[in-house]
Amino acid sequence: MSKLFYLMGPSGSGKDALMTGVREHFDGQGPVLFAHRYITRCWRSGGENHIELSNEEFDQRLRAGLFSMHWCANDCRYGIGLEVDGWLSGGHSVLVNGSREHLGEARQRFGDRLVPVLVCVEASQLKQRLLARGREPLQQIEQRLERNRRFMDALEDQAIMLDNSGELNRSILRFAELLQQQVREAAGV
Repeated sequence: MSKLFYLMGPSGSGKDALMTGVREHFDGQGPVLFAHRYITRCWRSGGENHIELSNEEFDQRLRAGLFSMHWCANDCRYGIGLEVDGWLSGGHSVLVNGSREHLGEARQRFGDRLVPVLVCVEASQLKQRLLARGREPLQQIEQRLERNRRFMDALEDQAIMLDNSGELNRSILRFAELLQQQVREAAGV
């Protein structure tokens, strides 16, 4: 059975770097297809390789039923395209950059095909990463860290944990191995 790997984690945990690294590691030969998210954020803003939509374009796609899932966060709107459903139906496993807050909806939508993967980072290191980005004042960073603590406690038993506190290349290799193992097990190999 094909699987939907639903990657989640706090801002600054390295989700985008992990997805980019795994994509490069597999170089089109891996066990998963990589889904782009549709976001109402400039494509030049750094981070993930996404498809930029205006709010009007997002609304148009929403009315047309072209999103498998969608949500709002951090003053942006996010969508996962309906193409993901077709890929899964065609027997392909898929990796998406998901949302911790919408894990329940993803479970409802994808059922036993869903494999939640939660990227975690040691709290002090996460704080340093957020400070280094320089996007937010310290008070907002502290709020993000507290929110992350609550999510980690709530999701600890609901997802595969992927620690990205250490060297990125090691985390990429662990993630690639995890994807390969899960796809093999799903195929009964």
